[in-house]
Parts: sequence; structure tokens; C-alpha cells
Amino acid sequence: MNDREDAVVDPGRGGPPWRVLLVDDQELVRAGIGTILDAQPDLTVVGEARTGRQAISQARALRPDVICMDVQMPDMDGLEATRLVVADPDIHAAVLILTTFQREDYLVEALEAGAQGFLLKNSRAEQLVEGVRSVAAGDALLAPEVTRAVIARAVEGGRAATDAQTDAAAVAELTEREREVLQLVARGLTNDEIAAELFLGRATIKTHVSNVLTKLGLRDRVQAVVFAYEHGLARP
Repeated sequence: MNDREDAVVDPGRGGPPWRVLLVDDQELVRAGIGTILDAQPDLTVVGEARTGRQAISQARALRPDVICMDVQMPDMDGLEATRLVVADPDIHAAVLILTTFQREDYLVEALEAGAQGFLLKNSRAEQLVEGVRSVAAGDALLAPEVTRAVIARAVEGGRAATDAQTDAAAVAELTEREREVLQLVARGLTNDEIAAELFLGRATIKTHVSNVLTKLGLRDRVQAVVFAYEHGLARP
């Protein structure tokens, strides 16, 4: 499982606010997002950056829990910055891609780069807030506008070359409940939403998700979404 899910303290249970780094080359965009997030008691904006390179240095210095990352920026774009952030052992932040452009290639590259979430800038304020909270808690987040067809395209990269027999054997190791959890993860549900759907506790769902990722050899929930669509395990 993504180590962050066990590492962060849920502010709703008395922990400190989640720390957010805003990365966008437009000052007004950063100001608007910052105003929305800072108004939440469990979120605090700890820094800003206007380029991908600045994002990496700020992430190392400020140690945010979440990086809200634009795509099109000067010096280094957000997709390359995301790759470097995810690969950096000194940075332990989940990356939430925020973009104006509903482009399939951006989504595919973001998933391959290791982004935890993908959201459009025209999303409602409450969607942004819940998106930041979701990725901070270790959940994957994909914009509602992202359809099954878009997710299916993601398998053209990343794990597409994985040995089919190996994958089939791994899927066979899943219990019926784990398959059910994987299907709900593929629909973009958070742990809390899956718990409500299955009438189970959140801790139980975390265990099931961890087991799924381990058995399938996946890095995180985003890879689980791609895997589910690639192997026909996702519900329509």
C-alpha cells in the first residue's frame, strides 16, 4: 500500500492540518486555490511555486503532504516534476494534478508519473477540498469527467507489458471480497465510501486494499484502477 496512508494523521481525529504546496504559474490561480484550502480547518497552504523546478525544491524544504500540481508551466512542466517528486526519497507528498485541459494524454502521463489524483480546475470548490483530503489520506482521485475509455487508454503504458499469465495467477489469488474492493477502487471510491458501500469498517477496507496491492504487485491505488480496467475487473 502507499506508505502515506498509514503515515499521515487524520486531522478529523485530532491531528495537525494536512500541509499543501500549490504549484501553478498563474498567481491568481494560486491565490484562488489557496483561499479555498486555507478556509478549511484541516488544510493549510505552506508554500507556492510557479515552475516544476521550484516545486521540487519547495517540496524538499517544506515537506508538504499534498502537492497541487499544474501541468503547463515554464522551465519544467508538472508531469516531469511529478515524476521527479515521486522518485525522490526525501519527498513524501501525494501529487494531485490540477489542469484546465481535459486531455487523455495528460491523464495517461500523470498516472504513469505516479500522480495520486487528477482533477480539472473548473471543479467545484467542494470537489477540490475533498480531492486534497482524499489524496492526503492515501486514496486515488480521478475527475468525474474522466470516463472508462480514458482510463482504459492508460494501460497502453506502465504495466501493459506485464506477463499475462503472471497477472492471471495474481488475480486468482484475490478473495471474493478483495475483488469486490478492487472493483469499487476502480470506480474511484475512497476508503470511507467503500466502507459505507460494503457496511464494513474503514480499517477493514484499508486491510483489503493493502492485500489487493500486495497480491497484484501494484504501487498504489491509481495503478489498481488501471489494472482493473486492463483485466476487465472494473464495473461499468
